[in-house]
Parts: sequence; structure tokens; C-alpha cells
Amino acid sequence: MVLKCTDVISSVSFAGNNGSINSITDRGTQLPGHRETDKFGQNRDTVYFKDGVRHIDFVLSYVDDKDGDKKAERRREFEANLEKAGLELEAEDKSESGDRKTYYLKIHAPWEVLATYADVLKIKVPFKASDIPKAQEVHLEWLTQPFRLPDNIMMPEPDYFTAPFDKSKVDFFLIDDKDTFFPPSTRNRIVYYILTRCPYYKEDCKEEDKTGIKRLLNNGTYTSAYPLHDCKYWKKAEDMQCDSERYHLYRYWARFLCFYKKQPLNLIKKYYGEKIGIYFAWLGFYTEMLFFAAVMGVICFVYGVLSYEDNITSKEICDPEIGGMIVMCPLCDKKCRYWKLNSTCLSSWQSHLFDNEGTVFFAMFMGIWVTLFLEFWKRRQARLEYEWDLVDFEEEQQQLQIRPEYELKCTGRRFNRITQEMEPYLPFPSKCARFCLSGATVLFWTCLIVACIIGVIAYRLAVYAAFASVMKDSPTSKIQLVGSLITPQLATSVTASCINFVIILILNFLYEHVAIWITDMEIPKTHLEYENKLTMKMFMFQFVNYYSSCFYVAFFKGKFVGYPGNYSYMFGKWSMLRNEECAPGGCLIELTTQLLIVMAGKQMVGNAQEALLPLLRNWWGSRKGRSHPKSTYSRWEQDHDLQNFSQYGLFYEYLEMVIQFGFITLFVASFPLAPLLALFNNILEVRVDAWKLTTQFRRPVAAKARNIGAWKEILNVVAILSVVTNAFIVAFTSDMIPRLVYLYAYHPGNKATMRGYITNSLSFYNISQIPEDNLPEHGENPSWFNSSTITTCRYRDYRYPPGHEKQYTHTMQFWHILAAKLAFIVIMEHVVFVVKFFVAWLIPDVPVGIKSHIKRERFLVQEYLHNYEVEKLKMQLSQSCSLATETAPLLPSSPSKHRVLSECI
Repeated sequence: MVLKCTDVISSVSFAGNNGSINSITDRGTQLPGHRETDKFGQNRDTVYFKDGVRHIDFVLSYVDDKDGDKKAERRREFEANLEKAGLELEAEDKSESGDRKTYYLKIHAPWEVLATYADVLKIKVPFKASDIPKAQEVHLEWLTQPFRLPDNIMMPEPDYFTAPFDKSKVDFFLIDDKDTFFPPSTRNRIVYYILTRCPYYKEDCKEEDKTGIKRLLNNGTYTSAYPLHDCKYWKKAEDMQCDSERYHLYRYWARFLCFYKKQPLNLIKKYYGEKIGIYFAWLGFYTEMLFFAAVMGVICFVYGVLSYEDNITSKEICDPEIGGMIVMCPLCDKKCRYWKLNSTCLSSWQSHLFDNEGTVFFAMFMGIWVTLFLEFWKRRQARLEYEWDLVDFEEEQQQLQIRPEYELKCTGRRFNRITQEMEPYLPFPSKCARFCLSGATVLFWTCLIVACIIGVIAYRLAVYAAFASVMKDSPTSKIQLVGSLITPQLATSVTASCINFVIILILNFLYEHVAIWITDMEIPKTHLEYENKLTMKMFMFQFVNYYSSCFYVAFFKGKFVGYPGNYSYMFGKWSMLRNEECAPGGCLIELTTQLLIVMAGKQMVGNAQEALLPLLRNWWGSRKGRSHPKSTYSRWEQDHDLQNFSQYGLFYEYLEMVIQFGFITLFVASFPLAPLLALFNNILEVRVDAWKLTTQFRRPVAAKARNIGAWKEILNVVAILSVVTNAFIVAFTSDMIPRLVYLYAYHPGNKATMRGYITNSLSFYNISQIPEDNLPEHGENPSWFNSSTITTCRYRDYRYPPGHEKQYTHTMQFWHILAAKLAFIVIMEHVVFVVKFFVAWLIPDVPVGIKSHIKRERFLVQEYLHNYEVEKLKMQLSQSCSLATETAPLLPSSPSKHRVLSECI
């Protein structure tokens, strides 16, 4: 059931809007219910009306402009309807504001309004102190003491049994003071619900589209709408009734020096609402779990460093007698020369740091880690649902939080057999047309990303020849030092990664607006449906945008190269863009470079946007706020000068973290230090987000959420996909499987050794058989190259040498290696998936203790409600009997009189 603000006018008592309330002149028009502004230096840094009693639940602001008459009429009708709905208003003239041009309208919701809408929205409120014993603390509590906050910060309010508010059973609930019974977060949620559904048309001419504060904000009638913070963030409020929760959040949570402390999740939930509380709970838990992945990644990296000297493969590449005697075929047409294998000495050592035996172990570990992360989060989420009274919230979400835009745009009505009411709906043909347009738009932008990636690949192919021709080993080269440290492959990879990162940022900026537009065009029915649709669209786009370049390097580069005399080209031979080859050590080091640049670049740009720019704004805002006397710089002006926390604020925070989650799971086999980078970023991210929310943004409207929404399913999909991608990376991108096959099947002699692996992994090709188009141009060959003595060159593949009856076809070792790669993928996937499903089965989603507490609370709620109804019925019967007894002497004696008394007895 959806309730408009005018639907409950008859049920709301206008006790606050009687004749005792003075009126003020508002733009030349007197509005009932407004109070006169005090002009005698009263403290304006307060969250109360001028009378010091009524709490300010919401503030609207506006300015005069060229279209003032039309907007003034809208405001007049809107505010009149708000008063009809029972809200109380108090205006602040622009002469009282600091800029002398902004009007402020303060809104207060009296008890009758709060009680009515709390009943409609089924808001849970306490009716009895909880008698369920809390879980016992661990015996080693002293170990966690440095990480804990004071108890009054961690648990700002006691535990209660709660039940949905019922206006007809007010005496059932624990109401000590009606003014403070509903906390500010609940009050501003109720007021915002009214504001989004209150019309601004006259009663005699109903225009359904003229409804809600959102439309008034979009057309400029009002410039902002926001609830108030309770105090300044750097000092407590002077009013002793104020809890100064914002100050406590800043002191114990938002400062970076608190990075090692636990988050005060209950206080966050109380002040900002459950939706923001769930986000910080998830982010904190994700950061905690990253610690274990980071430790294991560092161990694997240290293993690569310690086994540095035992790397026989790199020693052979760097050995002048082995790698220095191996002449490699040109890596591109015309511009590339013959080169010696020992020129890749440095990159082979670098590759060993990440491409070693620990890579396999770490890939399997991360497959299990991601399962543990998701399973333990389900348990943490179940505990929060119980503690924050969100167990039965899903039904409320679907039934009550219908978007006002859906009600306005869906003019059709149909009968709901469940609610027995007429409700708006979107016709099926219109829904199909909108869905098709939305799908086509998403497909177009996805194809645009793919086109950009193909353009970057073409750049890599074209520019490689340029780098190869510049980075020569000539003694006269001006870049000899640089050329000895940076190979053409590395230079191409780094520049292409940077260009790709810039393209990612540009496409992200453009697509964000497109995704919001097509989601609005689909007209989702509920807020939950809207968020889920926008989430899926944005993630699909970001997935392709951020990960496509890594997928190319991991699974396509070096896989479709061909061999000398029969090379493969990207757009055909006419394009002269020969497909890229991997270095002799494999493409894993290039995937590491790509992942490092994109992931680290994204985190650096994101942190710069979130921290540095607001820091400058905060410096100026703090100077302004602290220099104004409290008698002139009002609480509503201070909050007005802050940034607006948009409805997409949490969405972008989730998106940033989920994209990071993809980096540390999908491609983590190539870069074991990725979880460590993510851990450092997230430690900073938690405090930066907390600092922004506490100091830089207006107070958001409190919203409920039971879980992280569609992001949960996205994380599950990424977790499953990560097992497959890491298995393929180890098998096809890493050089691990070919080395193992050589070690156990093709090594010379009786002792298993890696000596001779490099020579074994390179095939021969007769230089005289290389086509003219593939040969270096005249003068491009190095000085050491002598065509009369060097008749063959080597290339990375397993093919028969020239002169063999099967020359240039794949050897049996190639097929053995391919079989081993496929077998490894199957075995790794099955092992990891079996462990994943076993762990998921072993760890219940909801802790046993929480299940019993939920059942116990439901039982007690039913019992207390039953006892309340019985006691209420007894009181009614007692009153009826007393009334019958009092009237009995006045009535003539008759059987009916005795019947009445017997019924009472």
C-alpha cells in the first residue's frame, strides 16, 4: 500500500497549527503555521525551532530568481499541502542568512504525524527491554582492548524487543517521552516520505505529475532539501539534550589515526540509518579478510625472491655461453632485427618473482579464500539483521517503498487481488519496448568499449616496431642506458596500459550518465528494483571496461602468433599488424604490469578525488565555520554549505570496491601482491569515506537495507569466475606447466633438472626460408649478425626443425604440454570447487545462536502481544461491568438485567 501525504490528512491532529502559532511574511504572503524570526542575537546553532521545543526534522532552501512568480506559486501550494498533512513550518528570511539571498524553511513533524506514518510504514519500535543474555566475551579480551572503542560508542543504546508500531496500541510500547521516542533518523525518514509524495497543485485542478520534492528540486523551485546534523563535528553541542553523535563519529571513527580501531557500527546505524551502516560493516569485514590474503601473497612473493638464485631458467637466459649464443627471429616485420636471447635477462628475472611454484598454491588459496569471505560475510550479515531488526524487512521494502516516479509515470491502474486496492502498473508492451531500448543501449556501449580495446591492441602492434627500431644496442645510441633496462615489449606494454587507463576513465565518465538515463527510462517500481537494475548495468559496463585489457594479455596475446613464414595478422596481412608474441619467459610479467597499472592507477585517481579535493574544501569550510559566531551562522546554513549526498553516493562506493574485488580474484595468480595493495587502499578508504560523510556531506536521509543488495550476487559470480580465470592463467599464461612437463618427462639424464629447458622450448627456423616481407630492412641487422655463419633463428614454440619430414609442424611435446594444461585446469577447478562447496555446506549462513534468538524473540513478541490483548479485553469488560452495575438500580428488575450481569461475570 502506498500512502500519499494528503491521504492521512483526516487522521492527523493539527494540534500544532492552531491559532496560537504566529505567522510571518513570506515573500509578501502570510502562510499559516510559520513562526516569526527572532532578530535579537539568539543562538542559531541549534536543531530546534525558535521556541526551543520543536525539533527541526528537515530543511528546505530556495532563492529568488527570474522565474520567481511561478516558483513562488509552487512553493505556496506545496507548503500549504504540507501543513494540511500535519507538518509544522517555520521560515527564515533571506535577510537572516549569511549570503543575504537564501531563504530557509524548517519543518517539524509533530507526534500525530510521526505516529500515523510510523503505523503506515510499519516501523519497528521497542516495547520491552531484551532479557536474552548477550554472548560471552572471549577470555583473551585484553588482546583486543587496544582495538576497541568505549562501550557507550560501540553500544549507544540498550537492546529491546521490538514490534511494528501500531497507533491504536500506543500504551503497549515503551514511550517515556513522545518528543524523543522516534530518533532523528526515523523522523527525517518519515518527513522525507511525506515530502516525496506531497502535491503542489491546487485542489480544484489535479495534475498528478506535480508531486514531490524531487520534481521541485529538479525545476529549481527549491535548491536543496536535507535533514540537519546534530552538532559541529569538531566540538560537542551546547544543548545537554543533544547526544552529539556527529562529534563522537568524527572523534572515534572518521580520523585516520583511528584506522586500527573497530568501527562503531551501531552508532553509524543510529545516526545515518541501516543502509549506510551495512555498507561500512561490509567494507570493514572485507578489509579484515584482505589481511589474510595479503599475508599469503607476501609469503608467495618472498618465496620468489628467496628462490631467485635457484632459477636455472633465468641463469641460462643470462649466460653469454647459452642465451648469448641463441639468435632469435625478428618479432615484427621490417623494423625488427634479429636479437640474442640474453637481451631479455632482466625481464626473465622479474618474471620469476611472480611465475614460480608458489603461483599455483596461491591461485588455489585465493579460490578458497573468496569462499570463506562470502560465507563468513553471510554470517556477519545475519547477525546484523538480527541486531538491527531487519529480519522481516524484505516484505516492507517491496510493498511500501514504491518510487514516486513510478506512481506518476504509470497512469494505468489495475486491481491488486492481494491488497484489494487499485495500484499503478506499467503495460506489458511499454515495458517490452523500454527493455529492448535499454538492452540495445547497453550493447552499443559494450561494443564501443571492445572497439576501443581493439584500437589499443592495434596501437600495441604498430608502436612495437617503432620502439624496436629506436632501442638498438648500437654504442652510439643516445638511449643506450634506457634501452638496456627497458625492452620494446615492456615499453609497449607500459604505454599501452597507460593509454588504456585514460580511455577507461573517459568511458566511465560518459557511461555513468547513460546508465542512469536508461534506468530511469525503464521506470522500476521499487527503490530496490531501481538500485538492482542500475547496479547490473554499471557493473556489466565496468567489467568489460576495466578487465578487457587484462583478458587480452592473459588469454589472447601470444596464443595466435603463427611461426616464421606463416605469421598471423590482426586485420589480415595487408594491415602489416602482426600479432604480438610473448617473451621467452611467458606473458605473465606483462599481465602483472597491466594489472598493476590499471589497479594502482584506479586507486590513486579515486583516492585523489575522494580525499585531496574535499580536503581543500574542508580547509576553507572549517575556516568559515569556525570564524562565524554561533549567533549568526545557523545550523541550517552550516549544513547548506556542505555537499549533497546523492542517492548514488553508496552506489559508487560499492562499485569501486567490487571492481577492486575483481582485480584481486580474477587475475591474482599473476600478481600475489594485489591483495596487499588492496588492503592498504581499503584501510585508507574506510577512514576517507567516514571523514567525507561526517565532515563534507549533509546528513543523508536515513534508509533501511537488509543486505548489500545485488552486489552479493555479483560477488558470487566473480568468485566462481575467478577459479576459472586463475586456472587458465596458470595453465596458458604462466610458463609453469611447460616447465613441469620438461622436468618430469623431457629432461636429459636420470636426474630431474631444469637445465636445457630454454633450448628445449625454442624451435629452429631456416633464415633462408623466411619471406622477404618478414625480414628486417637493409641496415637493420645488428653488427654481430653474419648471414654466412648464422643460418637459423629460434622462436618460441614446439615445432620440428627444418629438414625433418614433419618440419614446422607441432612436436609430440606440444601435445603433451597441451594435455597437461587441460588436465591441470580440470583438476584445479574440481579441487577448488569441491573445497568451496564443502566449506559453504560446513558453514551455515545464519549462526545457530542467532537462529535461536530470532525464534525466541518472535515467540516472546507473540506472547506479549497476546497478554496485552487479554489485559486490554479484561479492562474493557471490567469497565462494561462497572457501567452495568451503576445503571442497574435505575432499571426495572427483569430477566434481561440478570442476563447482562451474568454475561459480565
